[in-house]
Amino acid sequence: MRAARPLLLAAFIAAMDVSNADAQASQDWANLQKYRAANASLTAPAKNEARVVFMGNSITEGWAPRFATSFPGKPYIGRGISGQTTPQMLLRFRQDVIALQPSVVVILAGTNDIAGNTGPSTLGMIEDNIASMAELARANGIRVVLCSVLPVYDYPWKPGLIPAPKIVALNMWIKEYAKSHGDVYADFHSAMADARQGLPADLAADGVHPTDAGYAMMGPIVEKAIASALAKRGK
Repeated sequence: MRAARPLLLAAFIAAMDVSNADAQASQDWANLQKYRAANASLTAPAKNEARVVFMGNSITEGWAPRFATSFPGKPYIGRGISGQTTPQMLLRFRQDVIALQPSVVVILAGTNDIAGNTGPSTLGMIEDNIASMAELARANGIRVVLCSVLPVYDYPWKPGLIPAPKIVALNMWIKEYAKSHGDVYADFHSAMADARQGLPADLAADGVHPTDAGYAMMGPIVEKAIASALAKRGK
């Protein structure tokens, strides 16, 4: 009987963790609280500061700690939240992007929608949310970099969805949308995809989240896109 107690305690703690996560999600579905204090502590951009905000999910959240070494001296701000889908990002877009007064926003979004993290999503639903974020940015004088979704052959937490063709189709739409609206397209997919339209192990050990080598490949691509967006801003 005594030996069973640690197992019962572990099960109870696990159940409490799930319950707390569910409660947080029901009370703050878009996780607006995550960056609220950090946003409040930011001052307005300096006169010649080309502030850039990166909006995204865990890929962006994992990228942000590398900004200081990957983009030294650049006023880049990460606003990624692990697991998020495009409707969640759209809900926090004013707080976590527009209110920070960036010159450019980099939007990397859509993979978790395809994985079904917040329920089933059609490509049209994802496209609508990305378009809405881009429209909000342009309406507030913010130049837009729309990133391709990174290649994924299979999601380790949702195996069997066959996401690769959907990602290719979504990226085709993002590229055309960016072109037709004067935004800039950052094409990570073409540079990173293997023969399966997934990510090779050296670029993403789990097939989804970039390694240091993966982020090193993404850096010059996004820098070129940001520079192009800033050039458009000056016209």
